[in-house]
Amino acid sequence: MIFTFPASTFAQDSLWNDLNDQIVGLYEQGEYSEAAKLAKQALEVTEKTFGREHPQVAVSLNKLAHILRVQGIYAEAEPLYKRALDIDKKSLGKDHPDVAEDLSNLGLLYHYQGRFDEAEPLYRRALIIRERAFGPNHPDVATLVNNQAELYRHQGKYAEAEPLCKRALSIWEKTLGKDHPIVATSMNNLAKLFTAQGKYAEAEPLYKRALRIRKKVLEPDHPDVATSLNDLALLYYSQGRYSEAEPLYKQSLAKRENVLGSDHPYVAQTLNNLATLYYSQGKYAKAESLYNKALAIKERALGPNHRDIAASLDNLASLYYSQSKYTQAEPIYKRALAIREETLGPDHPHVARTLNNLAALYYSQSEYKQAEPLYERTLSIWEKTLGRDHPHVAQTLSNLATLHNCRGKHAEAESVFKEALKIMKKTLGEGHAEVAQCQNNLARLYSSQGRYVEAEPLLKQALAIREKALGKDHPEVATSLNNLAALYESQGKYAEAEPLLKRALAIREKTLGKDHPDLASSLNNLAGLYSFQGKYVEAEPLYKRALDIREKALSPDHPNVAIVLENMAELYKSMGKKDEAKEVEERVQKIRSKIE
Repeated sequence: MIFTFPASTFAQDSLWNDLNDQIVGLYEQGEYSEAAKLAKQALEVTEKTFGREHPQVAVSLNKLAHILRVQGIYAEAEPLYKRALDIDKKSLGKDHPDVAEDLSNLGLLYHYQGRFDEAEPLYRRALIIRERAFGPNHPDVATLVNNQAELYRHQGKYAEAEPLCKRALSIWEKTLGKDHPIVATSMNNLAKLFTAQGKYAEAEPLYKRALRIRKKVLEPDHPDVATSLNDLALLYYSQGRYSEAEPLYKQSLAKRENVLGSDHPYVAQTLNNLATLYYSQGKYAKAESLYNKALAIKERALGPNHRDIAASLDNLASLYYSQSKYTQAEPIYKRALAIREETLGPDHPHVARTLNNLAALYYSQSEYKQAEPLYERTLSIWEKTLGRDHPHVAQTLSNLATLHNCRGKHAEAESVFKEALKIMKKTLGEGHAEVAQCQNNLARLYSSQGRYVEAEPLLKQALAIREKALGKDHPEVATSLNNLAALYESQGKYAEAEPLLKRALAIREKTLGKDHPDLASSLNNLAGLYSFQGKYVEAEPLYKRALDIREKALSPDHPNVAIVLENMAELYKSMGKKDEAKEVEERVQKIRSKIE
């Protein structure tokens, strides 16, 4: 999103100018509360100097409203934007370029609130005014084209967003030159659009070119350089290229801390992204520390109830959820939900995101009656705000289908899985990684019913899609290999399962490291295969290594540790090692008693 503070035309008022300089300085430092206080003073000065209906009052109103919007104080920002719009319409006429600015600002507020249907006509009206006033190829026209493209991107309307992104980029390149910072921003936006569609090969050169431009024309530690590094790291993270992502995040963090200070919200953003990287690598202690640090920074800078606080809480709760720390995760999810409902309204897409996470928490604890209404409310919000044909709708349908399957509603589950798959294919294309996930879910349903002939082609297609979309060494490829191997194992096709499990193990070791919980899962799976085949000597060291990883990564009393121990007990029984089996079983009982 691109926003600029309008310049003042009344330099004679030194107090206003002094206040304005202080406001801009505080805003750039992330001191939004102090900036808002001064912006209110500046508004009073403007009203006393020019009267309440002067266009300069509209400038001050817009500035104050923008600061409040950044703080997430939408209810206070909206009447200010509307008043500015009313003033400019009356004093300048409804087709004045400043009216277009007002319409765009109000549209931006609605955009952030998830009120997409209200934002779009405002963007369109603003664009028509600017095109009439400046012509179709003016930089200010490109700004509105870009904002409309971002609106469509957030709605998942990628086909509608792409030509607008490209038009904005073309206008800026022609009018500002190919090495202008705004051109770099436009490239970043187009790259984000491609990333959302899984078009990583198209996104990467755009991110890199944007980074080159910013390094060339800006200071080495400029915040926009840090943003480019952060965005390129996000791309690598999405592709499972963790070793390439980490140094970029660290560079971005160092630049932001150097220029903005260690307590700026943008620093918290990078800390959060780096924490998510560590989370995906199974480095839970590192991730938790950074998530908590990011949360503390945001609470100091934005207050305890800002919408961005909810995002940090969601991440921290998800970390605990992944470690089966359900009692720690639940109250954090609930706090995030309360903040989002209060600041964004009950039907905002971000509310749906937290509802979905809370439902998943209950589902994992087999609390299906609590999970189902949350999934259904999530689905209702997505459909209302994004439309039926959106990937988020498909994902929620898939979650509901999984829930139905667990409750024995197999026919209902199959129907819903198929609907989810249909939407994913329609919105993202048949070669997207999310399509592979939907196919995998449907295949698991078939497999659980012994419908192996129907499951196998789906799992093979999912594997092929992930290899092509993500690369042959992506962790999700390892997941597909494991799923296909499990299918073969269920049919007693051990010779076909073994090479798949070995390849999955190799991928996870390469991409996630030797201490990741997912690697322990691969070791456990391969050991189980050997155990079924009577290859006990080969199975035992794999189980022991899986146990060691899970104990270190998750804690000695984690439920997943108990699973490996149970497998080892069965192995020892098969080997005739009764004492070892008894010892392991006693430990399993202790773990289970603590969980219950």
